[in-house]
Amino acid sequence: MFVPEGFEPPLELATDLFSLEPLGPEHNERDYAAWSSSVGHIRASPGYGPDSSWPHAMSLAQNLADLERHARDFAERTGFTYAVLDHERDVVGCVYVYPARDDVHDAHVRSWVRASQAELDMPLREAVAAWVGGPWPFERPLYEPLLD
Repeated sequence: MFVPEGFEPPLELATDLFSLEPLGPEHNERDYAAWSSSVGHIRASPGYGPDSSWPHAMSLAQNLADLERHARDFAERTGFTYAVLDHERDVVGCVYVYPARDDVHDAHVRSWVRASQAELDMPLREAVAAWVGGPWPFERPLYEPLLD
């Protein structure tokens, strides 16, 4: 079990610069535009890399199926994906909270922002790191730091 029975995942995180809400099919076009314009920047983000299996080319319909899978994971409490929204409610990134794939950590947190919003990398990472250390039930989350 990824999170304890009875744990209610947060439905939002709001800062002066952005907000987070559960990612779902309603974000499809905005999400697709965000990541598809920023593949290089995402692959340069911690937790991804040049050999990462994502992002990869896909159609808008395939992206919708991916968002539907993330929404199912959220509903089934097996993983939690959030859209990062600017003040105009445009998708400018995503945050993923999923089980870790090692025996050391209890969660693996990854995030990315659009290349055109790269200045949000650090504020997002700082806010998410504090958030995951707050209402979440994790003792050893892995959230790889930005490199200088």
